[in-house]
Amino acid sequence: MTAGDSVSVVIPVYNDRESLAVAIPRSLEALEPVAATFELIVAEDGSTDGSTLVAKEWEERDSRVRLLHSAERLGRGRALSQAFSVARGDIACYYDVDLATDIAHLPELVGAIREGHDIATGSRLLPKSRIARSQGRELASRGYNLLVRSVLGSRLHDHQCGFKAFRREKLLSLLPEVRDTHWFWDTEVLVRAQRRGYSIKEFPVRWREGSGTTVRRKDVYQMGSAVLRLWWQLHVEES
Repeated sequence: MTAGDSVSVVIPVYNDRESLAVAIPRSLEALEPVAATFELIVAEDGSTDGSTLVAKEWEERDSRVRLLHSAERLGRGRALSQAFSVARGDIACYYDVDLATDIAHLPELVGAIREGHDIATGSRLLPKSRIARSQGRELASRGYNLLVRSVLGSRLHDHQCGFKAFRREKLLSLLPEVRDTHWFWDTEVLVRAQRRGYSIKEFPVRWREGSGTTVRRKDVYQMGSAVLRLWWQLHVEES
């Protein structure tokens, strides 16, 4: 695995026009010293706020930018799976459009795959992580990740940090097993990858909470339900 490995970065987008306008140029700038050959795929998932136009203008301006548009809402997980299936890079990454995780970690993210790991993931819950978020979200995150570790047997600390990279061929082999189509996709990928014996590097990141994000009682219920559903799939349906 060398620095010559090509890189595909996917940014999932749903009504994120303002964030996208910032994320594209910052991503291009960050990728240039990381990979000689790369592409930036905007996985635009049925937006109605003009996000598609922003991505299209960049695609016409810079051949390294690709717009993957869906006229109807697919869900975050399905949009990511679709983007990775058409990506061209040896290493496939994604991060959130609001750049909540400091993009300065990108060399470490890509470098972990070049070092031989199958997956690399940022973590907000390691001792050296530096995060800024509300107490409510902090408690919800820690509770959720403890549940995943306890019920699903994961050895990782943070499953939902939107800052991950994969050896693309390994990810493509795993995706047919992944059933979730929305936010739980991240956790399911990591849990199934561990069951396959994939090498995963988890490393601390600097992360800040985006504006307007809240945790509702409905979200907590959905988190618990998703964990139990995957447990049932792994231990009953697929046994």
